[in-house]
Amino acid sequence: MKYKKIVIKVGTNVVSNDDGLLDLNIISNIVDQISFLKSKNTQVILVSSGAVGAGRSMVKLDKDINIVLKRQIFASIGQPKLINSYSDFFQNYNQICGQILATKEDFRDRVHYLNMRNCFNALIESNIIPIVNENDVVSVTELMFTDNDELAGLISSMLNVDALIILSNVNGVYKGNPKDPESELIKEIEDQNNYKSFITSEKSQFGRGGMLTKFGIAEKMALLGIHTHIINGKEKDSIKKLMNGESIGTRFIAKKDVSNVKKWIAHSEGYEKGVIYVNQGVLNALNSKNRVISILPVGVTSIKGEFEKGDIIKICDENKEYIGLGIAQYNSTKANLLIGKKGQKPIIHYNYLFLRNS
Repeated sequence: MKYKKIVIKVGTNVVSNDDGLLDLNIISNIVDQISFLKSKNTQVILVSSGAVGAGRSMVKLDKDINIVLKRQIFASIGQPKLINSYSDFFQNYNQICGQILATKEDFRDRVHYLNMRNCFNALIESNIIPIVNENDVVSVTELMFTDNDELAGLISSMLNVDALIILSNVNGVYKGNPKDPESELIKEIEDQNNYKSFITSEKSQFGRGGMLTKFGIAEKMALLGIHTHIINGKEKDSIKKLMNGESIGTRFIAKKDVSNVKKWIAHSEGYEKGVIYVNQGVLNALNSKNRVISILPVGVTSIKGEFEKGDIIKICDENKEYIGLGIAQYNSTKANLLIGKKGQKPIIHYNYLFLRNS
């Protein structure tokens, strides 16, 4: 694979033993592979889970402490152990790693998003390996990512990488239960809708995610023009094998390239300030593959919420089904006055529109 910039995401179950303790052999092998890739001039950003698991293995807490506080305590003592393990192994290759702890709030607006991207780029240009994890000490309820798969997807689109490599404790996506020897590994996925029925909602043993969330992030990355691979991170040198062109794991084939602004918009669900509802005519136009479509007031049937020009707004059909996201070209007061009128400027221009099934 001729990827020059990649994000590698490693899950809790990959870097943990069955008892929840950190698997230093796995961490060492991941570091070996990243160092090898860097020697071949590949830029690598690592998103690593494992802080809460590491902390859980270090201390016994009173059973009366609520689950949120337990998670915060485990993360606060486990994160230093996790990053120090990586740092110690990278020192064997004279490599320096930098720690970035993120919450969903860090991606809240375009300005903050760009500031964060500048930080990543500065680390990479300084030959420092960014190691990212969710800040579980402060990430509770609405501040939490679904899991680090979502965080890895955000960073992949932010940095416009060539590929996202998700390390799992199974070989990839299967047509059935991965534990069933009769289940077939799916090598490539281009039309994700043909394979969703195979994915179970089973969570990982120690982490918050599972194959369902991995599949969802891989699906979104493919829509955004980023190749995504799900491979077995517990298999020795699996990243090297993939980068050397071996056919391992499941590959989600990227579609057309998408602008950086649209990549940011794609990950802004949950931050929208309002909702616009569009009629069937707009829906038909948006579903036309060979047309460039902006959303005009004439096709809007109603508006919910208050927003200003430049805010993210959600687009739904008349049945309240989510269609996509966009950046408002004027505020909700003006938009409400123009509902259904012809000859008006777009409320969402095509350049600032992301459709979930585009």
